Amino acid sequence: MELLHVAFIGTYAPTQCGLATFTSALRRAMSPGLSLPESPVIRVLEAPVPIEASRPNEVTYDWHHGDQTAIEQVLAVLADRDLCVIQHEYGIFDGPDGDEIIEVIERSAVPTIVVLHTVLARPTPTQRAVLEAVIAAASVVVTQSFAARRALLKSFSVDAAKIHVIPHGAAPNISATDLNGPSQPRLGAPTILTWGLIGPGKGLEVAIEAFARLDDLAVAPRYIIAGQTHPKVLAHEGERYRDSLKALADKLNVSDRVVFDSRYRTITELNTLICASDIVLLPYESREQVTSGVLVEALASGKPVVATAFPHAREVLASGAGIVVPHDAPEAMASALRSLLTDPNHSAVTSAHAERIGRGLFWPEIGRRYLALAHLTIATEAESSQPLLMNAGA
Repeated sequence: MELLHVAFIGTYAPTQCGLATFTSALRRAMSPGLSLPESPVIRVLEAPVPIEASRPNEVTYDWHHGDQTAIEQVLAVLADRDLCVIQHEYGIFDGPDGDEIIEVIERSAVPTIVVLHTVLARPTPTQRAVLEAVIAAASVVVTQSFAARRALLKSFSVDAAKIHVIPHGAAPNISATDLNGPSQPRLGAPTILTWGLIGPGKGLEVAIEAFARLDDLAVAPRYIIAGQTHPKVLAHEGERYRDSLKALADKLNVSDRVVFDSRYRTITELNTLICASDIVLLPYESREQVTSGVLVEALASGKPVVATAFPHAREVLASGAGIVVPHDAPEAMASALRSLLTDPNHSAVTSAHAERIGRGLFWPEIGRRYLALAHLTIATEAESSQPLLMNAGA
């Protein structure tokens, strides 16, 4: 099969955010079917990056906010490609709720796959108008869960036939055997892990309160909160939020067992940390989150998950790969953690369910699914344009 020339639009390295990581991982996952030299990245930035060395070779153009020539430049990059894959998030593109991307999709003659990272149940009028226009102009749209697809069809006026579901991908995991050898079981206190960019809305206050209720266990667990403070939070208030969490841990007398690890980790380093944990805890406050890369990475590593009842968690944990607890309920969260920490059979069964689900979430498989959708999209667009070409030549 002929290699595709595909352009990617989204945030990208060295930006440190989940969406930038996703764009990079998806491009690598699709690489067996791509002509990589002719599959560039258009990197979306809030402001120009001053140091040229920070631009990876595959980044052909930096599309930053306020660039008056950007749309024409982007269209020029897309002109001779087979397809464009666009990551959509309201906050990354310029204009009201990122409406600048609409003109690019509408004016480009290249088929487009738009990957949605957020689907709001109660969008503002502008958010609704922008996303509906994006979907109307796109060739196809990908949601990363069935919960996201349902929310999209419920809250927006869109063509259901355009909506495809492909899960968020995960890096192939490193097993405990790889890390320690078959005769060297992992030692130390049972470990609960939460990771990702730190900021209000992650529910970490409730998580620490729940953790403090486990102080009567025979072997005291530890709780690792890994991740840097979100850049926007850091810019506005510094480390005030992280400091408030440390103060809460101190107040609840668990500061010696709650570890705040703010190091930036590569995918391999993060994988090692996940495999060294016993439970992944997702205490998110959001009741609308329909996609969680952290949840997918946890399942791909075969780890039991305790999560609040956001839609993506309810969907993928329903088979027994984890425990879903109500929001704002430290008692229920502590009970779920206690069950997994004290009942080896419960933990083993939950891990087995997670591993079963996780096998279908590794990036190579997700890349194959995107490549199949890319070929289908190109063929469908070519077929639909054929009558127009015939009429033009008649």
